[in-house]
Amino acid sequence: MQAKSSADEQKGSGAGRTFTESARRTQIVQAAIVVLADAGFAKTSFARIAKQAGLSSTGMISYHFSGKDDLMHEVVAEVMRVSEAFMLPRIAAAEGYSGRLRAYIESNVELLAAYPHHLPALTEVVTNLKGDDPHRVGFSDSLKSIMDVQEQRMREAQAAGEFREFDARVMVTALRGAIDGVVLRSVAEPGLDVAACGRELADIFDRATRRTP
Repeated sequence: MQAKSSADEQKGSGAGRTFTESARRTQIVQAAIVVLADAGFAKTSFARIAKQAGLSSTGMISYHFSGKDDLMHEVVAEVMRVSEAFMLPRIAAAEGYSGRLRAYIESNVELLAAYPHHLPALTEVVTNLKGDDPHRVGFSDSLKSIMDVQEQRMREAQAAGEFREFDARVMVTALRGAIDGVVLRSVAEPGLDVAACGRELADIFDRATRRTP
Protein backbone atom coordinates (compact mmCIF):
# COMPACT_ATOMS: atom_id res chain seq x y z
CA MET A 1 0.00 0.00 0.00
CA GLN A 2 1.32 3.44 -0.85
CA ALA A 3 2.33 5.83 1.88
CA LYS A 4 -0.25 8.44 2.75
CA SER A 5 0.31 11.95 1.48
CA SER A 6 0.38 14.89 3.88
CA ALA A 7 -3.12 15.76 2.70
CA ASP A 8 -4.31 12.24 3.47
CA GLU A 9 -2.75 12.37 6.93
CA GLN A 10 -4.43 15.68 7.64
CA LYS A 11 -7.74 14.29 6.41
CA GLY A 12 -7.37 11.17 8.55
CA SER A 13 -6.57 12.89 11.82
CA GLY A 14 -8.79 14.33 14.52
CA ALA A 15 -11.58 16.66 13.47
CA GLY A 16 -10.45 16.46 9.83
CA ARG A 17 -11.64 12.86 9.54
CA THR A 18 -14.53 12.17 7.21
CA PHE A 19 -17.64 10.35 8.42
CA THR A 20 -16.64 7.27 6.42
CA GLU A 21 -13.13 7.26 7.91
CA SER A 22 -14.48 7.65 11.44
CA ALA A 23 -16.92 4.80 10.89
CA ARG A 24 -14.13 2.58 9.54
CA ARG A 25 -11.89 3.35 12.53
CA THR A 26 -14.76 2.49 14.87
CA GLN A 27 -15.36 -0.77 13.00
CA ILE A 28 -11.69 -1.70 13.34
CA VAL A 29 -11.53 -0.82 17.04
CA GLN A 30 -14.65 -2.87 17.80
CA ALA A 31 -13.20 -5.84 15.92
CA ALA A 32 -9.92 -5.49 17.80
CA ILE A 33 -11.80 -5.55 21.13
CA VAL A 34 -13.48 -8.84 20.21
CA VAL A 35 -10.25 -10.44 19.01
CA LEU A 36 -8.34 -9.32 22.11
CA ALA A 37 -10.98 -10.77 24.42
CA ASP A 38 -11.28 -14.04 22.51
CA ALA A 39 -7.68 -14.70 21.40
CA GLY A 40 -5.52 -12.70 23.80
CA PHE A 41 -2.99 -9.95 23.13
CA ALA A 42 -0.23 -12.15 21.68
CA LYS A 43 -2.54 -13.66 19.04
CA THR A 44 -4.22 -10.39 18.13
CA SER A 45 -2.91 -9.60 14.66
CA PHE A 46 -4.08 -7.29 11.91
CA ALA A 47 -5.04 -10.41 9.94
CA ARG A 48 -7.38 -11.62 12.71
CA ILE A 49 -8.82 -8.15 13.19
CA ALA A 50 -9.41 -7.72 9.46
CA LYS A 51 -11.24 -11.06 9.34
CA GLN A 52 -13.36 -10.15 12.37
CA ALA A 53 -14.21 -6.77 10.84
CA GLY A 54 -14.96 -8.27 7.42
CA LEU A 55 -12.24 -6.23 5.73
CA SER A 56 -10.68 -7.30 2.46
CA SER A 57 -7.10 -6.66 3.59
CA THR A 58 -4.96 -5.61 6.54
CA GLY A 59 -3.94 -2.55 4.53
CA MET A 60 -7.24 -0.96 5.48
CA ILE A 61 -6.17 -1.16 9.12
CA SER A 62 -2.70 0.19 8.36
CA TYR A 63 -4.29 3.17 6.61
CA HIS A 64 -6.06 4.24 9.80
CA PHE A 65 -3.54 3.13 12.45
CA SER A 66 0.25 3.47 12.41
CA GLY A 67 0.73 0.10 14.10
CA LYS A 68 -0.58 -2.31 16.72
CA ASP A 69 0.32 -0.04 19.63
CA ASP A 70 -1.59 2.85 18.05
CA LEU A 71 -4.64 0.62 17.65
CA MET A 72 -4.32 -0.66 21.22
CA HIS A 73 -4.28 2.94 22.46
CA GLU A 74 -7.62 3.49 20.71
CA VAL A 75 -8.99 0.28 22.20
CA VAL A 76 -8.20 1.56 25.70
CA ALA A 77 -9.80 4.93 24.92
CA GLU A 78 -12.94 3.26 23.58
CA VAL A 79 -13.31 0.96 26.58
CA MET A 80 -12.90 3.90 28.95
CA ARG A 81 -15.49 5.90 27.01
CA VAL A 82 -18.03 3.06 27.07
CA SER A 83 -17.36 2.40 30.75
CA GLU A 84 -17.98 6.02 31.73
CA ALA A 85 -21.16 6.26 29.67
CA PHE A 86 -22.49 3.05 31.25
CA MET A 87 -21.48 3.69 34.84
CA LEU A 88 -21.62 7.42 35.57
CA PRO A 89 -25.41 7.89 35.28
CA ARG A 90 -26.01 5.08 37.77
CA ILE A 91 -23.43 6.42 40.19
CA ALA A 92 -24.84 9.95 39.94
CA ALA A 93 -28.37 8.69 40.65
CA ALA A 94 -27.34 6.87 43.85
CA GLU A 95 -27.79 8.48 47.27
CA GLY A 96 -25.06 8.82 49.86
CA TYR A 97 -21.50 7.57 49.80
CA SER A 98 -22.51 3.97 50.46
CA GLY A 99 -25.08 4.09 47.68
CA ARG A 100 -22.58 5.53 45.22
CA LEU A 101 -19.97 2.93 46.19
CA ARG A 102 -22.51 0.16 45.58
CA ALA A 103 -23.52 1.69 42.26
CA TYR A 104 -19.88 1.96 41.21
CA ILE A 105 -19.17 -1.70 41.98
CA GLU A 106 -22.36 -3.14 40.52
CA SER A 107 -22.28 -1.05 37.34
CA ASN A 108 -18.59 -1.81 36.80
CA VAL A 109 -19.18 -5.54 37.04
CA GLU A 110 -22.45 -5.46 35.09
CA LEU A 111 -20.56 -3.80 32.26
CA LEU A 112 -19.32 -7.34 31.60
CA ALA A 113 -22.85 -8.44 30.74
CA ALA A 114 -23.64 -5.42 28.57
CA TYR A 115 -20.24 -5.38 26.82
CA PRO A 116 -18.68 -8.81 27.44
CA HIS A 117 -15.54 -8.16 25.40
CA HIS A 118 -14.59 -4.69 26.58
CA LEU A 119 -13.10 -5.25 30.03
CA PRO A 120 -11.30 -8.50 29.09
CA ALA A 121 -9.80 -6.66 26.09
CA LEU A 122 -8.67 -3.82 28.33
CA THR A 123 -7.05 -6.29 30.71
CA GLU A 124 -5.18 -7.91 27.81
CA VAL A 125 -3.83 -4.58 26.59
CA VAL A 126 -2.81 -3.22 29.97
CA THR A 127 -1.00 -6.37 31.07
CA ASN A 128 0.88 -6.84 27.80
CA LEU A 129 2.07 -3.41 26.72
CA LYS A 130 5.74 -2.92 27.50
CA GLY A 131 6.59 -1.00 30.63
CA ASP A 132 8.15 1.89 28.71
CA ASP A 133 5.39 2.10 26.11
CA PRO A 134 3.94 5.64 26.18
CA HIS A 135 0.41 4.26 25.82
CA ARG A 136 0.88 2.10 28.89
CA VAL A 137 2.33 5.06 30.78
CA GLY A 138 -0.62 7.18 29.72
CA PHE A 139 -3.11 4.56 30.82
CA SER A 140 -1.27 4.06 34.11
CA ASP A 141 -1.54 7.79 34.75
CA SER A 142 -5.28 7.66 33.98
CA LEU A 143 -5.78 4.67 36.29
CA LYS A 144 -3.84 6.41 39.06
CA SER A 145 -6.01 9.49 38.59
CA ILE A 146 -9.17 7.38 38.88
CA MET A 147 -7.87 5.70 42.03
CA ASP A 148 -6.88 9.08 43.47
CA VAL A 149 -10.46 10.31 43.01
CA GLN A 150 -11.85 7.14 44.58
CA GLU A 151 -9.50 7.53 47.53
CA GLN A 152 -10.66 11.13 47.99
CA ARG A 153 -14.30 10.00 47.97
CA MET A 154 -13.49 7.41 50.62
CA ARG A 155 -11.91 10.11 52.80
CA GLU A 156 -14.89 12.39 52.29
CA ALA A 157 -17.21 9.57 53.40
CA GLN A 158 -15.06 9.04 56.48
CA ALA A 159 -15.12 12.74 57.29
CA ALA A 160 -18.91 12.75 56.91
CA GLY A 161 -19.14 9.88 59.40
CA GLU A 162 -20.65 7.45 56.88
CA PHE A 163 -17.55 5.26 56.53
CA ARG A 164 -15.45 3.88 59.35
CA GLU A 165 -11.76 4.66 59.75
CA PHE A 166 -9.46 2.67 57.46
CA ASP A 167 -6.57 3.24 55.05
CA ALA A 168 -8.42 4.63 52.04
CA ARG A 169 -5.70 3.70 49.55
CA VAL A 170 -5.64 0.11 50.74
CA MET A 171 -9.42 -0.07 50.38
CA VAL A 172 -9.38 1.38 46.87
CA THR A 173 -6.60 -1.01 45.83
CA ALA A 174 -8.53 -3.98 47.23
CA LEU A 175 -11.65 -2.83 45.39
CA ARG A 176 -9.78 -2.57 42.07
CA GLY A 177 -8.28 -6.03 42.55
CA ALA A 178 -11.66 -7.56 43.40
CA ILE A 179 -13.31 -6.14 40.29
CA ASP A 180 -10.40 -7.23 38.08
CA GLY A 181 -10.74 -10.70 39.59
CA VAL A 182 -14.35 -10.92 38.40
CA VAL A 183 -13.24 -9.84 34.91
CA LEU A 184 -10.70 -12.66 34.75
CA ARG A 185 -13.19 -15.15 36.13
CA SER A 186 -15.77 -14.15 33.52
CA VAL A 187 -13.28 -15.07 30.79
CA ALA A 188 -12.56 -18.47 32.36
CA GLU A 189 -16.22 -19.19 33.16
CA PRO A 190 -18.56 -18.32 30.26
CA GLY A 191 -22.08 -17.86 31.53
CA LEU A 192 -20.94 -16.53 34.90
CA ASP A 193 -23.69 -14.54 36.62
CA VAL A 194 -21.74 -11.29 36.74
CA ALA A 195 -24.68 -9.35 38.19
CA ALA A 196 -24.71 -11.68 41.19
CA CYS A 197 -20.95 -11.25 41.53
CA GLY A 198 -21.40 -7.49 41.49
CA ARG A 199 -24.03 -7.61 44.21
CA GLU A 200 -21.83 -9.87 46.33
CA LEU A 201 -18.84 -7.56 45.95
CA ALA A 202 -21.01 -4.56 46.77
CA ASP A 203 -22.20 -6.29 49.96
CA ILE A 204 -18.62 -7.13 50.94
CA PHE A 205 -17.32 -3.60 50.50
CA ASP A 206 -20.41 -2.10 52.09
CA ARG A 207 -19.68 -4.11 55.23
CA ALA A 208 -15.97 -3.31 54.97
CA THR A 209 -16.47 0.45 54.78
CA ARG A 210 -19.68 1.25 56.64
CA ARG A 211 -19.50 2.77 60.10
CA THR A 212 -21.55 0.71 62.56
CA PRO A 213 -22.86 1.84 65.95
